[in-house]
Amino acid sequence: MRRRRWRYVAEYAVFRTFVGLVDAMPARAAARVAEMAGNAFFRFLPRKLTRYQVARDNLQNAFGEEINDAQADDIIRRMWVHLFRMVVEMIQLRRKLRVENCKQVLRFHQKEEVVQALYSDRPVLFLSGHFGNWEIGISCFGVFGFEMNIVARDLDNPYLDKWFRQFREQTGHHTISKKGGFDKMAVELAAGGTIALLGDQDAGRRGVFVDFFGRPASTHRAIALMALQYDALICVGYSRRLEDRFGDGLPLHYEVGCEEVIDPRTIDADDEVAEITRRYSAALERAIRKSPEQYFWVHRRWKSIPGQKRKRKRQPLKKAG
Repeated sequence: MRRRRWRYVAEYAVFRTFVGLVDAMPARAAARVAEMAGNAFFRFLPRKLTRYQVARDNLQNAFGEEINDAQADDIIRRMWVHLFRMVVEMIQLRRKLRVENCKQVLRFHQKEEVVQALYSDRPVLFLSGHFGNWEIGISCFGVFGFEMNIVARDLDNPYLDKWFRQFREQTGHHTISKKGGFDKMAVELAAGGTIALLGDQDAGRRGVFVDFFGRPASTHRAIALMALQYDALICVGYSRRLEDRFGDGLPLHYEVGCEEVIDPRTIDADDEVAEITRRYSAALERAIRKSPEQYFWVHRRWKSIPGQKRKRKRQPLKKAG
């Protein structure tokens, strides 16, 4: 236990040193360092460590013959560059994103639909995926005074977990642990609150299988069930990086958009849960297609196969007495 604690302390010390160095950099310089790190990560590390084959298989599942090997490799390389830049942007976000510069650094897509949902008398589920910089999208709403409850996985390192929790809550949000947090989500929705969560990971054998990039993917049914039970609107959103404008003095340049607002009252289907799940998965797919290099392709999104049963381990035979 003591050894683990000291390891956590050492990890946190390294992380805070890195945060201090990045936070002191100009935005342009930090972006260039992140790009070099992402390119080096892709080119020089063993592909097993970078989960290259998982990403390559996912791109094959998603795009098939739409892209060739060279194009797939370029998407994977730019994905890692994007992820390194995302970390840098998170560190610098506190001093780069303010109410005064939001109109310059952010472009909004279908803003009116989101504002109407937030000002309705109904609870709202803000749903996104591991696409773009989802942390910027959440912070943006906090800057404008829209309080949310963010569902996030607890990190093993308690010091790092506290830092990320404080980062998400610095603009007025609250954090709900993904593990065992359903009751808290239910309380917030019953009170007309707003929940922000990601919904693009494999849900196992118990999930709803709906098409994602034309291929059945196991998807969590809880989102649709909560929307139906609490009469909640689902806003499927994203925040994707646009072309850099450092020359114009902009430290960030993002599009924060709403791809679709799903109202469970309007769903007319025999299986309402499956239909809602299908619609939000399709909306996430449309968003990802705008900038596929900004999606986290190393998740095993198509891990579960429809109709596949869990293999039981064969018990060893006991020898006769």
